[in-house]
Amino acid sequence: MTIHYLDDLQPGQRFVGTTRVRLDAEAIKTFAAEFDPQPFHLDEAAASTSIFGALAASGWHTAALTMRLLVDCEPKLAGGIVGAGFDELRWPLPVRPGDELRVELEVLEVRPSRSKPTQGLVKMRTTTLNQDGQVVQVSVGNLVVPRRPEQ
Repeated sequence: MTIHYLDDLQPGQRFVGTTRVRLDAEAIKTFAAEFDPQPFHLDEAAASTSIFGALAASGWHTAALTMRLLVDCEPKLAGGIVGAGFDELRWPLPVRPGDELRVELEVLEVRPSRSKPTQGLVKMRTTTLNQDGQVVQVSVGNLVVPRRPEQ
């Protein structure tokens, strides 16, 4: 895979991840038991009477899986995926047992740093979709990306 530096990225660039991850009920419950132990993430009967109407993965589980998918896809950013914060994080639809997730990315903004000339910030929209192409998470994050070293 190609390593991308700040200088290689421009607004409007899009990347589509080829890796997919499938969730089952056990994975949803295991994550929830440790990190988000709410009944609608842990128990089908409790979930059926909740706002979700059925077992749903924690949004934080979706976010963690999205991170995994980002690590596995293009662009491979020089220095890794180093976050400087989010402008937006939404979960428009719940993730259910049997869902298969994938990611798509869009570069929104590229800004060289004024104070650190060897790096800059990239504003990136990451969209996580299920197997039906439905959006289950949208995030807009700011990533610290090194500039290409001078030769």
